[in-house]
Amino acid sequence: MNQYEFRGQVAIVTGGSGGIGKAAAKRLSAAGAQVVLWDINRDALAAAAADVPGAATETVDMLDESVVEAAANAAAERYGRIDILVNSVGIEARRSTVMDYPVAEWRRLVEINLVATFMACKFVIPHMQAGDYGRVVTISSTAGKDGNAFDSAYSSAKAGIMGFTKSLGKELATSGIRVNCVCPAALESPLFSRLPPEQQQFSLGKIPMGRLGRVDEIAALIMWLCSEDCSFSTGAIFDASGGRSTY
Repeated sequence: MNQYEFRGQVAIVTGGSGGIGKAAAKRLSAAGAQVVLWDINRDALAAAAADVPGAATETVDMLDESVVEAAANAAAERYGRIDILVNSVGIEARRSTVMDYPVAEWRRLVEINLVATFMACKFVIPHMQAGDYGRVVTISSTAGKDGNAFDSAYSSAKAGIMGFTKSLGKELATSGIRVNCVCPAALESPLFSRLPPEQQQFSLGKIPMGRLGRVDEIAALIMWLCSEDCSFSTGAIFDASGGRSTY
């Protein structure tokens, strides 16, 4: 495992109760960062905090503008700075044709996956700008690159995250803030295990390595993107798909 030094830095991890979020939070904490976990599920948040030494928690509805703004301001006031933002909040969708997809459900998924990412950046980045330094990592998916059939809401949201990352990275390119995106294929995770068996098999069959990814592999990439060594990459999409989507 590569060793990183984040002592003295403050990291906010959205969707920090499990999967990629918790794996990244554990590594950041082990490297000395003060981690603040954001999640809407209070019980899951408490359980995750028990696995992340020294982590603080905040119950945050990522779609409530005033709540997100208050949480960002509270973290900055308590710790004096925010250096890292890992946007890992998100949900998966059921398979459905576009014609059969309930409009309210389609909108909700796009909001939780895409709008929540925008919301976190909108209110956290000003605190990074105060010190002209920051590292922002967003989490997309190969679904956003490939456009999975019967998965229009999720594919659209994840494609949107990539476009948002490219735009924001360019917007902040002359500052000390770097914004990059990780694009995983299917992972060994609670999210994947909840998918229907046929959807699991479909996703696995597209990975040339013939296996699912692991959240610790994604967390390892996130660590570099959060480090000072990631100094000349911004607005970029980093593949983590076992060879599925290398473009």
